Amino acid sequence: MKAATKIHKQPMAVMAYEAILKKIICLEYEPNQHLEENLLVEELGIGRTPIREALVRLQGEKMVESHPNKGVIVKPITLQNTKAMFESMHIFEFGVVDMVLNKDCSAFIKKMEASNKEVKKAILSNKIFKLVEANHEFHINFAQCSQNEFLIRAVNDVRNEAKRLSYLSYNNTIDPQRPLEIHYKSVTQEHDQIIESMIKKDKPKIKKLLRDHIETFRQRIIIYMTS
Repeated sequence: MKAATKIHKQPMAVMAYEAILKKIICLEYEPNQHLEENLLVEELGIGRTPIREALVRLQGEKMVESHPNKGVIVKPITLQNTKAMFESMHIFEFGVVDMVLNKDCSAFIKKMEASNKEVKKAILSNKIFKLVEANHEFHINFAQCSQNEFLIRAVNDVRNEAKRLSYLSYNNTIDPQRPLEIHYKSVTQEHDQIIESMIKKDKPKIKKLLRDHIETFRQRIIIYMTS
C-alpha cells in the first residue's frame, strides 16, 4: 500500500504577500494607490487576517506605507527617493567589491551564474516579472560574496526598492536609441563580465562594470520619469 503523498501548502499570509507584492512590482497597484482591505479580500480571494499580515510585512519592506487618514497606500515613486536609492546602490555594491578580494566567493559566483541563466530564460519567454526577480537574485548573490550579513541586508533593501523601477526599465522601450532587445543583451553581457571579473578578482574592472551597469539603469529611469 502506497503512503499518502503529502501536499505542503503555503500559509495564506504568504500567498497574500506574494500576490500583493507582484501586483505592486508590476505596477498593477500604482504608486500612491490606496489598498483597501475589503477590495483585496474580494480580489485575491484570501481572508482578512492573512491580508493584514501581508500588509504588515510589506510595510516592513517599505513597499507600502500606512497613513492615519489614508490607510495603507502603495509607496510613492519620487525623484528624491529614486536619487537616494541609486546613490545607496552605488555605495553598497562598491562596498561588496572592497570585501571580496580575500574571500572564497566560488559558491556565490556559481549562484550568480545560475541567476543570470534565469535572467536569460525570462527574456526569451518574455516574462518580465520573472526577469525582475532573477535580476534581483543575481545582485543578492553578488552581495553574498561579501559574506557580511549587514552589507547583504543593505543591498537587499535597496534592490527591493528598485524592483518597480526594474519592471519599468524592462517593460518599456524608454529610449528609442536603445531598443529593449539591445538593453536585454547588454544586461546579460554585463552580468557575465561581472562574473568573469569576480573570478579573476579584478577589482578595478568589477567597479567599472558595476558603475556602468547602475548608470545605465539610472539613466533609463531618469528618461522615463522626466519624459
